[in-house]
Amino acid sequence: MEIRCPSDCAWLATAREHPAAVVVRQQQRDLGLLAQAVHDLSESQSQLFLFVLTFLSRYEPADLQRIVDEDVADALGALASTYETAARGVIYEHRPSSLPAERLAAALKPAIAEAGKGSRSAFERDAAVVLRRIGEAIANGRASGADRPRAFLDLVGRVMVQDRRQDSEPNEAPASRLIVP
Repeated sequence: MEIRCPSDCAWLATAREHPAAVVVRQQQRDLGLLAQAVHDLSESQSQLFLFVLTFLSRYEPADLQRIVDEDVADALGALASTYETAARGVIYEHRPSSLPAERLAAALKPAIAEAGKGSRSAFERDAAVVLRRIGEAIANGRASGADRPRAFLDLVGRVMVQDRRQDSEPNEAPASRLIVP
């Protein structure tokens, strides 16, 4: 049973202020994994890191097939190789091995290029470092026992949704719902 609650519902306010212990532990794990990934990145690399995570959280494949972490790692690895090659002065586009990864790479590459407009000349190296770092975060998530095919994408979705809630204006009331079993 789902009940539409007003934005000032006392039950929902309490639930937001005091989340369950499971939710708090999940948030700590999520932020710990991401903090480990960005711990030694420069400011511009950190901004690009967040840009890529935002892109991934909003990415919807055209064919309505969900992508999995393996597709993301494949696409980011191919793009990182392309940027590393470009930083050495050679123009060669590395291609991902799967079709969903290729579609993701094709959508992400122009977005990264747009984000890098007006940047310094070492942007390709920064982009390669960031993309490799996200690939390492995906691998670390798998190594830590998250064997679900979308574990990293789910993590990104949780973190970026929290970030969007914090960025929303105070006058905007999020759609509040109370679900009663």
